[in-house]
Amino acid sequence: MGHVIVVDLGFGDAGKGTVVDHLCRTAALRAGGRPPTGNKVTAVVRFNGGAQAAHNVVAPDGRHHTFAQFGSGTFTPGVRTHLARFMLVDPLALAAEAEHLRALGVPDPLGRLTVDGEALLTTPYHRAANRARESARGAARHGSCGMGIGETASYAMAHDDAPRAGDCLSPARLRRRLAAVRDWYRAAFPGGEDVPDAGACAEAFTAFAERVRIVGPGHLPALLRTGNVVFEGAQGVLLDEWHGFHPYTTWSTTTFANAETLLAEAGASATRLGVLRAYATRHGPGPFVTEDPALTADLPDRHNGTGRWQGAFRVGHLDAVALRYALEVTGGVDGLAVTHLDVAGARPDLRVCHSYEMDGERVGRLETGPPDLDRQAALTRRLLTARPVYAPLGRPVETIEAALGAPVVLRSHGPASTDKRSDHFWTPIDLSVR
Repeated sequence: MGHVIVVDLGFGDAGKGTVVDHLCRTAALRAGGRPPTGNKVTAVVRFNGGAQAAHNVVAPDGRHHTFAQFGSGTFTPGVRTHLARFMLVDPLALAAEAEHLRALGVPDPLGRLTVDGEALLTTPYHRAANRARESARGAARHGSCGMGIGETASYAMAHDDAPRAGDCLSPARLRRRLAAVRDWYRAAFPGGEDVPDAGACAEAFTAFAERVRIVGPGHLPALLRTGNVVFEGAQGVLLDEWHGFHPYTTWSTTTFANAETLLAEAGASATRLGVLRAYATRHGPGPFVTEDPALTADLPDRHNGTGRWQGAFRVGHLDAVALRYALEVTGGVDGLAVTHLDVAGARPDLRVCHSYEMDGERVGRLETGPPDLDRQAALTRRLLTARPVYAPLGRPVETIEAALGAPVVLRSHGPASTDKRSDHFWTPIDLSVR
């Protein structure tokens, strides 16, 4: 029995959701053309981010859902979702997501959900504060999703009484803590948008707690002993709160770190699977060295577009420099999943960037180090003036393996699980193969 951690090595939108869906449907990565067998995946664990995630999954029968807080394996019967303590949980958004899943034929989505009681709650007050703060930045916007994630995290850093999922089981305490957040919002943004009163919010959150199971720290270790688990990351390594290109980042640890902390606490381990597209994308502002306006015009993304808060969806060529940086800050991967190979096959003009012209010299590696936002901001300024040095992309899988020094173990030629092919080696999920 074994587990897998799925992490995006870029700026997000590489296809983590469709990879997780595939793992849950097949319960294995194939090797040498042999059919997958072994124990099924029993759960998907979400371990960072919150309701701003947008993991698009298209089922073989055509059903489409954008997974935000539910695990992207939810279309597979029996696969549960656990929201770990590192998640920022938005009960109102979760209820809306559950309704859409139910409309798509998924029975009782909330009944398949567990939430760690220590997970922070994102409220309408955090969301309103997020939008007010981002609007005040004007042309200097950071590209927030407008869902209140950063405000949830920053409020908790400054207030010991920040509301958590476990508070939903104590209505009086929940109402006090929600009232404190509302008062904070009103004081910080007196001209901000209207928000509900604390009583109405507390009532909705309490109703949510009656539908889901809020659990303690012993739940996840027990879950890991019952079957195979896929840990599903959100956003991408290049947006990491400490290792991304500050300030165009997220308030979340997007590397393998949170998942591996949870696994270590349970005495378990997992395979590290890094996801990337065969070309590069970025949603919103910030450095994007290989951006190509012609590709942005020619390769619109069906499930990504310009958003009011996040900004434009941008497209560029494969950036081996940025991907090598992502691998270095994460400590490497056991395998790679490459998506959108169908697009690469139809675009012989796609290229790969192996180095930058930056500060008067050619650079093939970006500096890494311990958390230091001043260093990351300096790196951002350098990247904004960097120029790519290109070579033909050629055969994308072979090019990626040579550039990154890791095997491509999953190839995706379309949005559905049936569009994917696995090779090279078995993941730990396959250890039960006879």
